[in-house]
Amino acid sequence: MKLFLRYFFSVALLCLCLQAIGQNAKWRDVYKVKKKDTIYGIARKYNLTEEELANANPEMKASGYVLKADDFIFIPFASSNVVKSSTNTKATAKATVQGKTVKVGIMLPLHRLDGDGLRMTEYYRGFLMACDSLREQGISVDVHAWNVAATDDITRVTADPAAARCNIIFGPLYSSQVHGLAEFCRARDIKMVIPFSISGDDVSLYSQIYQVWQSPDRLTNSAIDYYLKTFPRAHAVFVDSNDKTSKKGNFTFGLRQRLEASSQRYGITNLTSSAEAFEKQFSSTEPNVVIINTARSPELTVLLGKLQTLRASKPGLRISLWGYTEWLMYLGINKEKFHQFDTYIPTTFFYNSYDERTRRFEVSYRNWFHTDMQQALPRFAITGYDQAQFFLRGFANYGKNREKAYELYFSGKRTSSLEKVIEMECLPEIVNETGKSTNMPYLRGGECPIREVLKEISQSKIF
Repeated sequence: MKLFLRYFFSVALLCLCLQAIGQNAKWRDVYKVKKKDTIYGIARKYNLTEEELANANPEMKASGYVLKADDFIFIPFASSNVVKSSTNTKATAKATVQGKTVKVGIMLPLHRLDGDGLRMTEYYRGFLMACDSLREQGISVDVHAWNVAATDDITRVTADPAAARCNIIFGPLYSSQVHGLAEFCRARDIKMVIPFSISGDDVSLYSQIYQVWQSPDRLTNSAIDYYLKTFPRAHAVFVDSNDKTSKKGNFTFGLRQRLEASSQRYGITNLTSSAEAFEKQFSSTEPNVVIINTARSPELTVLLGKLQTLRASKPGLRISLWGYTEWLMYLGINKEKFHQFDTYIPTTFFYNSYDERTRRFEVSYRNWFHTDMQQALPRFAITGYDQAQFFLRGFANYGKNREKAYELYFSGKRTSSLEKVIEMECLPEIVNETGKSTNMPYLRGGECPIREVLKEISQSKIF
């Protein structure tokens, strides 16, 4: 639980489309290009050289680059200027009271060369949105970003003097770079947040590392616990998908062991079984929960068809369906069927597209970056936003004493409206104190009881 609860928060918005290629980034403003604008004219307007402007916007260096109306470009601080993190009077006053600016490093693949780069670019955009939000709340944030590709030597990046001045660094993405960055951070008392899953035991070896994402085994065990708590008297029906590539057998095998340990009977059938053989594995007196050992769409489609046939011939059967995170990618075509069979999907990042706060975030993201978020799990911009809010708000409020605050909050020695969520151990971003969260522990078909949990979350305070 301790490692699981080393998770964090949400902060605010700064910039536009990130196309940064491997440099230390610090921006003064974001400018929307007008008709007849030129690079020279914009540079002169902000007392910059054309070279300074191009360094902040590497796409300008590309052959054939043309400045287009309505594009957004980064405006850096002039080399002769003193960097100021906020021009907001109220924000500056608050930041002064709190004592200092939070100096943040981002060491992730920030490029457009492959899927990792595109996803981390989106994460970074959400992170910057959080920084802007924090600035408006009086929390000053100084962000430095480095493009760290999979093949990069992390020591090359940490050799930049700006890295040693960071209070907290987010990254890396690749396991091979964790040890080197962890050693760097330990030697300089810098906190380090690994935003996504990695392999290895570095998290347990370095006290300054915060690992956000859970191991598959931990999530599997949490899902099994939740199943047994939710369906104490249900009749489980396990369906073999014949998918030799599936890793979901860890869940089905573990659940079967737990059921056998408590002397609970269950049924086993196959996706290719006849309608008659399939029906025989269901209970006519107890509620049935159907569990297939794959998350693939083709097998899910076949299963839903067999369940519809069974429901038509046996309308009195009570059937629920247990699914997997990947099924959220198929909501567009299967939502009605998920509701029909009271589907449960354990997940750490359900994207609630119907929530008004989610819609506002989508609009804000589109306005800033002139594009929609990727259709991915998780939504990387929201993940970046939530993590920035959690960690940076905590650092700004508590500085070096923030660990004590986190430990106190998550110690289990207090009662909290978040206990239900904490016990499930399957929410990567705990939520910020304003209750803005589009990440849910699970999705239930039909009436969704998680709304009550979210209501409690929105009324709670992290600190």
